[in-house]
Amino acid sequence: MSGGANELFDFIAAALAKFVASEGEDYHLPEGVQRQLGFTFSFPVKQTSIASGTLIKWTKGFTIDEMVGMDVVAELNKAIKRQGLDMKVTALVNDTVGTLAAAKYADNDAIAAVILGTGTNAAYIDHAHTIPKWHGPLPKSGDMVINMEWGNFRSSHLPLTEFDHALDSESLNPGEQIYEKLISGMYMGEIVRRVLLKMAQEASLFADGVPEKLEIPYILSTLHMLMMHQDTTPDLQTAGIKLK
Repeated sequence: MSGGANELFDFIAAALAKFVASEGEDYHLPEGVQRQLGFTFSFPVKQTSIASGTLIKWTKGFTIDEMVGMDVVAELNKAIKRQGLDMKVTALVNDTVGTLAAAKYADNDAIAAVILGTGTNAAYIDHAHTIPKWHGPLPKSGDMVINMEWGNFRSSHLPLTEFDHALDSESLNPGEQIYEKLISGMYMGEIVRRVLLKMAQEASLFADGVPEKLEIPYILSTLHMLMMHQDTTPDLQTAGIKLK
C-alpha cells in the first residue's frame, strides 16, 4: 500500500467529515466549541508530547517514504483543515498503549496488552527508573508504559519455513517485522496461499491443475483461511468456494 502523505491523510479526513455529517442533532457541539479528536496511530512513532509524534517507519505493508520523520498529528490536522472541519487532534496514542490504558481503567491489576490483528504488538507497565532510555523527570506514579513493537522481533529460534522466507523477501520491508509476518492477520492468509500453491504444483492437490487465482499474491485473506478452517461440511463446500 503506497501513495502520498496528502492522499493518506485526506482520505482519513474525508472519512471524518462523512462521519460527522451523519451524526444526529444530539451530538452537535455548541457553536464556537471546537471538536477535540483522539488519534490512534498503529505504527512506530517517536512521541514527543501528548499531541505530536514523528513517524519512525511504516509496517503492515504501508510505504510512504516522504512521511518518515514527519509529525503525523500535524499532517492530519492539515488534512482536517482542507476538509473545512472544525476539529483538532489533541491526543495521539499507539493502539497497544491505548488498549492497555483501557484495560487499566477497568481493572487496576492490568499490566500488559497485546494486539493480534492486521499486525501485532504488545505493551506493558514497568518501573520508570529501570528504563535506560528515560532521561526526563520520573512520572508521579513511578511507572511507565513500554511500547515493545514486538512485531519487529527476529531470532534464530523462530521457526521460519521456506514460505515465511519467501513472503519476507518479496515484501515491501524485507528483513523487518519478522514476528509480525509469522502470526498477524495481514500475512497468515498469504502464507496459506503459498503452501496450497506448492501442494497444487507438486502434488496435484486440485484435479484440474493449479487454479489461476491461487497464483495471485494476497488473494487469499486470513478471513478466508479462517472460514476454510471452520468448514464442517462433509464435502468442504465452503473451502471449495473460497478456493475457486
